[in-house]
Amino acid sequence: MTHELRIEADDPARADVRALLEEHLRDMHALSPPESVHALDVGRLQRPDITFWSVRDGDTLLGCGALREIDAAHGEIKSMRTPQAQRRRGAGRAMLQHILAVAHERGYRQLSLETGSLPAFVPAQRLYTSVGFEPCGPFGDYRRDPNSIFMTLRL
Repeated sequence: MTHELRIEADDPARADVRALLEEHLRDMHALSPPESVHALDVGRLQRPDITFWSVRDGDTLLGCGALREIDAAHGEIKSMRTPQAQRRRGAGRAMLQHILAVAHERGYRQLSLETGSLPAFVPAQRLYTSVGFEPCGPFGDYRRDPNSIFMTLRL
């Protein structure tokens, strides 16, 4: 039986989502020094300026993503993650398209993100570039960091 990917607002504290976010944080800390890890924990993803979604195939969690409102015209993509065992099923692209649609609905004029600069982050960089994101300088509270790449998309 073939299922369709389903993206829904979700609670980052939900057991399977929490496990995915913990995997994400472990990987980020394994790849980058602590001062270069900008991934958010469950508590920080529950702030009112952040909308959090999961993507599922039936009951199987395929990924997550979040959108943080920087201001009324600018959003930031946060916590895009697909479990290692569920990669290459289209969940990341589906989540990115969903976040882009919500950003348009909200009237944002710009969407930005921070990702890593190491080879392990190249697939994420390619995904973002494929929909028009371009390199930019640090935004918001970020500072220049050799372990970070900043990207933005004018909407």
